[in-house]
Amino acid sequence: MKPIYLDNNATTAVVPEVREEMLPYLGELYGNPSSMHTFGGQLFRKIEEARAKVAALIGAEVEEIIFTSCGTESDNTAIMSALESFPERRHIVTTRVEHPAVLNFCKHLSRKGFRVTFLPVDSSGRLDRDAFVKSLDDGTAVVSIMYANNETGVVFPVREIGEILRERKILFHTDAVQAVGKIPIDVKDLPVDMLSLSGHKLHAPKGIGALYVRRRTRFYPYIIGGHQERGRRAGTENVASIIGLGKACELAQENFARETDQVSRLRDRLETALLAECPDATVNGDTVHRLPNTTNISFEYVEGEAILLRLDEQGICASSGSACSSGSLEPSHVLRSMGTPFTAIHGSIRFSLSRYTTDAEIDRVIEVLPPTIRELRTISPFARKKVICPK
Repeated sequence: MKPIYLDNNATTAVVPEVREEMLPYLGELYGNPSSMHTFGGQLFRKIEEARAKVAALIGAEVEEIIFTSCGTESDNTAIMSALESFPERRHIVTTRVEHPAVLNFCKHLSRKGFRVTFLPVDSSGRLDRDAFVKSLDDGTAVVSIMYANNETGVVFPVREIGEILRERKILFHTDAVQAVGKIPIDVKDLPVDMLSLSGHKLHAPKGIGALYVRRRTRFYPYIIGGHQERGRRAGTENVASIIGLGKACELAQENFARETDQVSRLRDRLETALLAECPDATVNGDTVHRLPNTTNISFEYVEGEAILLRLDEQGICASSGSACSSGSLEPSHVLRSMGTPFTAIHGSIRFSLSRYTTDAEIDRVIEVLPPTIRELRTISPFARKKVICPK
């Protein structure tokens, strides 16, 4: 049975067009792009073609794109580069709801003696603007705030943040891993200095990412060795995956209208049906400023893990939050930061769709989930009151 896959914020399928584009570079075209001979040199040209496709998706110049191994490396690189660029500044500003790639790295840096401000969000997951402005001082080297949250889909006011930071001459990095390919981004018109993206979130393979660095922004490499990536990221290039990322970005650009219209329609239909059929279910996060593919719903008085197991038995894949922390029994740090009630946090489920999600798949989830919630609530130790979904 083909699974109904609604966990696309964790990873996406490598689509056939991307696989086909990659295959020659996993076989007969195996040369090293740094070689002087034609056999290797042709790979360098293909890498530059892929770089141009990545740049086009976000409105960047070709030379502003650095290929990395993943979003995490891009995030770490951006923050460390900013600290190297301004060694006299020891202050970092981020949020409490960042992906672990930023959040845990900043915690690590705080243990190394850097001063880190973790900004709060409100009950809808929106940034506390006043706290943000007050956090900035002459010692601030970099602000790293995500473009869109991986658990709730909430989109942050990146333009407003960037304009404030540009006036103060503070570097701004945004983790746009969940946003790129889902909503239009044009860095020519956006006041960000560095932006991270990851291939496996937009139908390219795992193990490939990119970092946008605005021209004339000070930059220090995180991985040092050879001359690759114009001396900004050492290591022999992951040629096949780079080419796959380029193709995925090309496809994403072609499908923006479908992503925003069809995907958001399916998400809204799923969300509306589940809220109507299950009392004590609520959407977590801002329902206006969010990604078109994401809904995070709390079903109170029931364990999220139990819901996921029942869905899995029916061939439905969803998530209780970030894939990078789903192995932990700790409740979502994002929902805790939003002040979500305990009984709701533990029953939170994230559904993240893609442009390949179908109406039939959404119909099946709507058919399966309400009776599942009804049954689990009758046996849940969290059921402090009897709450049963109507038939």
